[in-house]
Parts: sequence; C-alpha cells; structure tokens
Amino acid sequence: MPESKESSSKNFFYFFHRYLIQSSPAASASYTLIGAVIFFCIIGFYIDNRYKTIPWFTLLGLIIGLIIGFYELAKIIWKK
Repeated sequence: MPESKESSSKNFFYFFHRYLIQSSPAASASYTLIGAVIFFCIIGFYIDNRYKTIPWFTLLGLIIGLIIGFYELAKIIWKK
C-alpha cells in the first residue's frame, strides 16, 4: 500500500530536521571563522584609515581573525 502524502511529508521533515541538527556544529564553526576574519579585518581597515598606516592593521586584523576563527573551529571539531 502506498504511503499517504501526509506520511511522506512527515518523513521528509523528520529527516530534514535530523540533518540540520547533525550539521549545526559545522555551520556554527564556519560562520564563526568567516565572522571573525571579516570583523577583525574591518577593525584593522578602520584603524589604518584613521592613522594612515595602510596595510599594517588590516593585516594584523586578518591574522587575529584567522587565529580566533581557527581556534573556535578546533574547539568545535575536537569537542567529541
């Protein structure tokens, strides 16, 4: 007997929900990495423009963002 549309839709949402829960640590890690890099680059760019030291603080912001981003990524990966 074929499944009803309601049953197949419940199965779809159940598996989709399970997939989202399993992938949330990876998504969180990637957003943290990208966010840290962008945030510290913008701060470095602002300081460079204010004090006319281009590109030193932008590079410093990039390095700090990468360090913090990869640190947060490592915390999530090695959590288990």
